[in-house]
Amino acid sequence: MTEQSLQGSSTTQTKSNSKGGFPLAAVERIRGAQTLNRYAIYAIYVAIAAFIIFGTIASLKAYRDSDVLYKLFYYLPYVLVGLTIPITLYNAFIILRYRLNQPSMVAISIGLALIITVVSLLFSLSGWLWLGIAAWMGAAFLFSANFKRFFKFMDEQSGATADTALASMPTDKPA
Repeated sequence: MTEQSLQGSSTTQTKSNSKGGFPLAAVERIRGAQTLNRYAIYAIYVAIAAFIIFGTIASLKAYRDSDVLYKLFYYLPYVLVGLTIPITLYNAFIILRYRLNQPSMVAISIGLALIITVVSLLFSLSGWLWLGIAAWMGAAFLFSANFKRFFKFMDEQSGATADTALASMPTDKPA
């Protein structure tokens, strides 16, 4: 076999095991992280809706003395966003691992959210805890944008590869 035929077979094998320069396993792992991030964003939407709905009901004159409604209004959004924190940390790991964003951006978003939340909890600054929760919410939406941008890039790469392959195909037109 010639050296050129060996190169041709290795590029064919590489192209079948990767997509846009990323291994297929990595692309699937990133797609799984995107799905988890979507669930985290749904939980954030539910937390916002719970805050609005239970806050409105708790402010009505007939329900002002209801401890259950007050606890739902006050604690349920914190719990729902708190449940998204492990998902956000996992997504940060995936984004850093595959370099889908600058490490400094991920460090700032996660670090700021972590510092504000931990300081608020350690020093019982309940008036500041909402800021930490808002930072976690922002990190989830930032990662959503990163995943969308990555898969848009992958679609463009596969489209460019298909266009290149079509352009290099011989035609039946006479010269």
